Amino acid sequence: MSAAVPMLRAERVEGQGQVPATVGESPVWRAAEQALYWVDIPARKIVRLRVDTATRSEWVLPEKVACIAFGRDGKVLAGCESGLFAVTLPEADVGVDAPARALVTKLAAPVFSAPDMRFNDGRCDRQGRFWAGTMVQDMAAAVPAGALYRFDERGVLSAPVIEALIVQNGLAWSPDGRTMYLSDSHPSRRLVWTFDYDIDEGRPHNRRVFADLHRYEGRPDGAAIDVDGCYWICANDAGRVLRFTPDGTLDRQIEVPAIKPAMCAFGGRELDTLFVTSIRPGVGATEHDGHLFAVRPGVQGCAEADYAGAL
Repeated sequence: MSAAVPMLRAERVEGQGQVPATVGESPVWRAAEQALYWVDIPARKIVRLRVDTATRSEWVLPEKVACIAFGRDGKVLAGCESGLFAVTLPEADVGVDAPARALVTKLAAPVFSAPDMRFNDGRCDRQGRFWAGTMVQDMAAAVPAGALYRFDERGVLSAPVIEALIVQNGLAWSPDGRTMYLSDSHPSRRLVWTFDYDIDEGRPHNRRVFADLHRYEGRPDGAAIDVDGCYWICANDAGRVLRFTPDGTLDRQIEVPAIKPAMCAFGGRELDTLFVTSIRPGVGATEHDGHLFAVRPGVQGCAEADYAGAL
């Protein structure tokens, strides 16, 4: 990294003694609750932290959950192992010592093109269509069987829109919704692409390389967009979050105490706090790996759209 690029440092949000996530992903800010939600994929958990009171709640699902978005009725739309689910998170009996059971209804499922696949990164476009991609769970196998799907407001799951992905990631849309971003995290790819996006049809086209992380440290993981249209991408394996301007220039970076930052999201009362989830490596983990971090980078983020359909 160039020393000329400004560096900030994220600080850990969770206190001592909090059990770390194995794979912390998909942070989503809920302004009405002043709460951040995220998932721990292998633990099959959705986690909520009410930031003002530091109150934490957890719910367990029947299978691995990788990405979430909220419906307009407060239910959760979740990408899991076998498909997409509508999830209700009951407030009753949400304990401190044990997670409550989420109530789930299967909505749709793709025809997976290889064994042992699941959904990975997902979020809504500005119009409220839910997009999510799939991957083979054994990332080391480097099987390009992943695909990106659209789940529209009618509850219809598309055929694969983009195929031949190894580890789909990095979904985001520009503030006006007319540019879509997508990454592939696999070490052999390490690319972020950008697309022109038809907001009426929900169709990306004119794919081109936006950022090649072979030029930088780390692999591109989950991302967020700020009000200036800049793209914040977690640099997994490098303990960094990188900000690229709309023309692809790296202009800021954030140091994260965890080596594997996984995904970031803007939150806080003014949407001026960047929250970062992380992964705990199987070997050589530190006390910070797998925890949640936050920083105020001096810019506001864009509010995430809710799913526009019924759940």
